Amino acid sequence: MQALKLMSTTALIVALTVTPTFAQISAIGDGEGEVSIVAWAGHIERGETDKTFDWVTKFEADTGCKVSVKTANTSDEMVALMNEGGFDLVTASGDASLRLIAGGRVQPINTDLIPSWSTVDDRLKDAGWHTVNGTHYGVPYMWGPNVLMYNTEVFKEAPTSWNVVFEAMDLPDGKPNAGRVQAYDGPIHIADAAQYLMFHKPELKITSPYELNEEQYKAALDLLRVQRTLVSRYWHDAFIQMDDFKNEGVVASGSWPFQVGLLAADTPIASTIPQEGATGWADTTMMHVDAKHPNCAYKWMEHSLASNLQSDLSVWFGANPAVPAACTDKRGMQTAEGCAANGMDNFDKIRFWTTPVANCSQGEGMCVPYYRWVSDYIGVIGGR
Repeated sequence: MQALKLMSTTALIVALTVTPTFAQISAIGDGEGEVSIVAWAGHIERGETDKTFDWVTKFEADTGCKVSVKTANTSDEMVALMNEGGFDLVTASGDASLRLIAGGRVQPINTDLIPSWSTVDDRLKDAGWHTVNGTHYGVPYMWGPNVLMYNTEVFKEAPTSWNVVFEAMDLPDGKPNAGRVQAYDGPIHIADAAQYLMFHKPELKITSPYELNEEQYKAALDLLRVQRTLVSRYWHDAFIQMDDFKNEGVVASGSWPFQVGLLAADTPIASTIPQEGATGWADTTMMHVDAKHPNCAYKWMEHSLASNLQSDLSVWFGANPAVPAACTDKRGMQTAEGCAANGMDNFDKIRFWTTPVANCSQGEGMCVPYYRWVSDYIGVIGGR
């Protein structure tokens, strides 16, 4: 894991483009009246889904910055939206953040203007997915694993392997898994297949699911082609996936704790991290290079680190706060036990999403770059 976190960000920058240098803001002025954010589903809540969870309304009242949110369902969609422009902030995962930096779509962050920076988890402050050559391009928001969500009426005991979504088989209820499982609709899912192979085919010598040579990459695609014959839907909308588990007979899929938490209240749903381990995400709030509302954006980034917000966000999304004190200071709903259940102590066991590059630990030009992941995954989904 440490090798993954230290993977050469410089290699990615060189592979894509030369990142220009932007002048950092040196002082925060009056808010401009609004701030627009591209975010994952469930990241920015104002009480519309559940009135208990609202970390927008008070911010708007205190700052005068009206928050608008554009939900993105995949990292590729986030990158596309930020490339189009018109947004101030994005809550980017590691497979998008370095691309945004390399493409000059986000600007360096002046951490001196964020008083709560000192409260951020030390494991995240200088993380390679938002820090390049000592320069920070974002503020950590939260992190967590990609879990295996399953129907507890079909699986009386938690599945011990991801094989239930990768290989054809009869499930514990005696029925085939074909047509009753899903897979994530994003090229980064290739990493989930690679992680599965790391455990089951050690002869491939995969050391990172994001650093695959041609042989390793082909094996991952072959596994995904088998999965293609099983899945009923490639999901990217969290709410559509929840409806599929409720009403369309889906019983197992990779998912996020967010869906698990919402479904578990009235649906026989649970989640697990099987023996092969899990990929995961560490999300970072990043500011567009052409942000029209930088003062409100900085005010939001400071607000995003408030321990009560971090605490409630952790409960809502089933993830881990970027501010460890949010687990124990009782300013929000989260508890030490809740953070432990969310995997707070499993940081080094998660293989966090990051953008695959050609120049990797296997050698210069030895790994399959991300643009091929994109085109080949489209081919897999299309049956090729």
